[in-house]
Amino acid sequence: MDSPTPARNSSATRIVARSSMVDWIRACGLAGVRIDKEELRRRLLMPQYLRLAMLDSIRKKDVDGGDHHFRSRSSDGVPTPESPMVVFINSRSGGRHGPVLKERLQQLISEEQVFDLLDVKPHEFVRYGLACLEKWANNGDICAKETRQNIRVVVAGGDGTVGWVLGCLGELHQKGRDPVPPVAVIPLGTGNDLSRSFGWGGSFPFVWRSAIKKTLHRATTGPICRLDSWHLVVKVPGGEVIDPPHSLKATEECHIDQTLEIEGNVPDKVNCYEGVFYNYFSIGMDAQVAYGFHHLRNEKPYLAQGPISNKIIYSGYSCTQGWFLTPCISDPSLRGLKNILRIHIKRVRCSEWEQIPVPKSVRAIVALNLHNYGSGRNPWGKLKPDYLEKRGFVEAHADDGLLEIFGLKQGWHASFVMVELITAKHIAQASSIRLEIRGGEWKDVFMQMDGEPWKQAMSQEHSTFVEIKRVPYQSLMISRE
Repeated sequence: MDSPTPARNSSATRIVARSSMVDWIRACGLAGVRIDKEELRRRLLMPQYLRLAMLDSIRKKDVDGGDHHFRSRSSDGVPTPESPMVVFINSRSGGRHGPVLKERLQQLISEEQVFDLLDVKPHEFVRYGLACLEKWANNGDICAKETRQNIRVVVAGGDGTVGWVLGCLGELHQKGRDPVPPVAVIPLGTGNDLSRSFGWGGSFPFVWRSAIKKTLHRATTGPICRLDSWHLVVKVPGGEVIDPPHSLKATEECHIDQTLEIEGNVPDKVNCYEGVFYNYFSIGMDAQVAYGFHHLRNEKPYLAQGPISNKIIYSGYSCTQGWFLTPCISDPSLRGLKNILRIHIKRVRCSEWEQIPVPKSVRAIVALNLHNYGSGRNPWGKLKPDYLEKRGFVEAHADDGLLEIFGLKQGWHASFVMVELITAKHIAQASSIRLEIRGGEWKDVFMQMDGEPWKQAMSQEHSTFVEIKRVPYQSLMISRE
């Protein structure tokens, strides 16, 4: 196995895996430093009339809903906060700690600046709350203007919650509503790979009350990094059943490249879905295990009370799905993806599609944007320069416009990869990916993106297509490093 290459010190977007509380302390860089509560609050707290105006606009779903707060008070002489901040918290994450953390955040900042995602959705904040600030900034309110310019966002939740907020903030890019607020993370999920990638750690030390203050402080001062996001389109034959996750939405229009030759027949009717992911997309056995785990957790929520119990259940469930059995087992769904899959890619600085072979032994294929996968593991590995040159690869980063495509074989191979004894099966690096899937003996195929899995019925006659392309704008993340 190739040994790691030295880190690229000049890159602010270097991806660093964090997997323990010790790493969290080191990343913080504030050990022994006392954060004054009142001073922190002064820097974060928006003037009352701005807070109430934003909240009323969101509640009424009307940009003009908070106008009376501006008319009743002049902004002259009102101090502008140095680092205005809003927090989105998924109070159902983090086990029993979610509600406690929400209360603590409201005490440190204000109730109006901490949004429970059960009550306020991030797109409502973007369309009404931020729009309220923008309206009055354009009307000459200096405090509203400076608050809108400097506002930052903290997301307390898992990777799915972070992706949800990033996706909604992406509306600002699309509509030219600059600047887009950067995002910091309080990790409350199971894997927390997005959080790890930007130095916020794989878990949050709830036992330390001071940890929340230090996190908020670092969120105001941390450097801003860029993160690629990827647009995914799924085109399935009409009549085939798909139960899409929250992140995948049905759409009437389906824009995929029509220049490539296809193997299956073209159906008369198709159904289309689209979504965005930030960390990974995968197809095959790992998605099947994730799908089963999610359904088990939904049916028996008492089994999953936190990250540790989730991981134990997940590991046990994977052993029941056949991944550790031999690839020659009679069930065709346990055989290699080569039987059902064709892959085309566009390589770096190349506009032409190229078909690449699917390794015979591979039973799961992952397209990875970050270095962190499966709770902080790096299955792509840190590759030597000579190996990179030999394979035509470049060093992987979160903002390089490329996805790393690798394969996992049997469960034993995946297990060794996940403990980083070996690297995964390197397949390619790509700026765009096109998958053509046709059933054969398979009845279903499993896919997932950023931890949200779904099952898709297969057709023996017609092909299903998945096309992945980079979103033309990048998300902004706050690094704790």
